Amino acid sequence: MSGRRIPLLPAVFRNEACEVSEPTPHPTARLAARAVTLGYGERSIVEDLTVDIPDDRFTVIIGPNACGKSTLLKSLARVLTPTSGQVVLDGRVIDSYPPREVARILGLLPQSSVAPEDIRVAELVARGRFPHQKLLRQWSPDDERAVVEALAATGTTELAGQRVDRLSGGQRQRVWIALVLAQQTPLVLLDEPTTFLDIAHQLEVLELCRSLNRDQGRTVVAVLHDLNQAARYGDHIVAMRDGRIVAQGPPAQVVTADVVEEVFGLRCRVVDDPESGTPLVIPRVGAAAIVRGK
Repeated sequence: MSGRRIPLLPAVFRNEACEVSEPTPHPTARLAARAVTLGYGERSIVEDLTVDIPDDRFTVIIGPNACGKSTLLKSLARVLTPTSGQVVLDGRVIDSYPPREVARILGLLPQSSVAPEDIRVAELVARGRFPHQKLLRQWSPDDERAVVEALAATGTTELAGQRVDRLSGGQRQRVWIALVLAQQTPLVLLDEPTTFLDIAHQLEVLELCRSLNRDQGRTVVAVLHDLNQAARYGDHIVAMRDGRIVAQGPPAQVVTADVVEEVFGLRCRVVDDPESGTPLVIPRVGAAAIVRGK
């Protein structure tokens, strides 16, 4: 493992200066948004949205492009500050925590990340241990073990000595997931974690997410585009459109023909998946043409 240490990359570790707010009553979930309005500059994407992220569950956020999915996830990770309302973590406004403390509780995989030039895979993944290090305790056997386990879980052990900028898009995505896993946080937020991956690796990542939740007890939140993958792997679905939540709950209650048409403008049948028994969305003949004509 290289001894070189460069400041950690994910945005959740930035924003060293933060305004301390008074604690709020402890919510029903560790992580929640309370009447948040979110946007970029003068443009609002989400207005007055309230949502609890269920503890110890695998929550999947779905919805059409530009509906506010990633914007909501960024606010939950303290990357984007609401223009009004609050994001609450363990009963306190999230901005009242020091960044390093947030990073010990919450790990984020953003949609796109850029690695420093010439950095190698093991060194990048090792940066997930930054929140756990202190002035007098830099690198420990626990840190080494966490990195080894994260590489193994994402199938990137053989890539450990390679330069990140020479990897394929799918390999890089798995390396970034390994960095988040090495962070070993009880809350894991993933923004489109299956991007750039072929179908086999998509399913591997989703199986890993489910294992993090069911076997390790971590609360996992992911933004996904594939409805059938969301229904198969998630146990709590949040469906969004135009910056608002249309439906939320177990897959069987949310992934219905009516909700799919309301959220995506897509006429479909929903049947039981013969493999998993979860909802399976089958677009009706001509449904794509109907959507284009709306």
